[in-house]
Amino acid sequence: MRKLLLILIDGVPYRNWRRLFGNLEGWVTSGEARVWRMRSTLPSTSASCYASIHTGVPPQVHRVWGNEAVYRLDQPDLFSELSKAGRKTGAVAHSFWSELFNRAPFDVVRDIEYDEDGPISHGRFHTMTGYGNINQMTPSDVDLFGTLTRLCEYKGIDYGMLHTCTLDSMGHRFYHDCEEMDHACYVMDAMLAPFIHRWRANGYEVIVTADHGQDARGHHGGTGELQQDFAFYYFGDSEMPGKDVLLDQLALAPSILTRMGVAVPGSMKAPTFFTA
Repeated sequence: MRKLLLILIDGVPYRNWRRLFGNLEGWVTSGEARVWRMRSTLPSTSASCYASIHTGVPPQVHRVWGNEAVYRLDQPDLFSELSKAGRKTGAVAHSFWSELFNRAPFDVVRDIEYDEDGPISHGRFHTMTGYGNINQMTPSDVDLFGTLTRLCEYKGIDYGMLHTCTLDSMGHRFYHDCEEMDHACYVMDAMLAPFIHRWRANGYEVIVTADHGQDARGHHGGTGELQQDFAFYYFGDSEMPGKDVLLDQLALAPSILTRMGVAVPGSMKAPTFFTA
């Protein structure tokens, strides 16, 4: 059975991916990875995109209008469908993901770490309580990557999702045409690379992508290439559309289910881009 990891680097516009992530681009050059442009749903707000990524439906259906409206979703999602099919799932992410796909409201003691029967078999979450431009409250990404790797190697998850807000927070604070952002992207790329190598050695296909972009003033939520578009790097051997095809974020959930051999629910209507 196939195993797959989805790595979501929050808030990175397409141009920053292709310009600043040298390790990822090196794998594209060598042929081990392939890259496409993907476009987010609208609004291109974080929680709205989180919900759409895993349910395959737009905010107008799942009703997560923004970061202020986070609750347990009703629609089938990647975690629920994989779990029903007997696959082990894992998530290392902001607490919004726990509320959307496991249980709400989030209890910082009960839900920060759990290993139970449920849509998410193994969850490791953080809240970023106190977040602001001056104090970003983001965990080190090495710690997050290490935590996901532990779920892979000690819990044997089949599907894992990791979400980090570091670059989104940096973009809101410094915007994108600056030394601080260039360096932050460089650091992320360098920290991520050895873990991709290890995940691939452990038999996982790997997707590295974003939830949305950010414009020149560090904003997202609206329309346009900078706010909506980001890169989609794929380490795997599925047949894919041509490299110039714009991928739809709503197709991500049904595509992953297809790739992992699990039936796609009728609510996920976007055509898949992966093959079984």
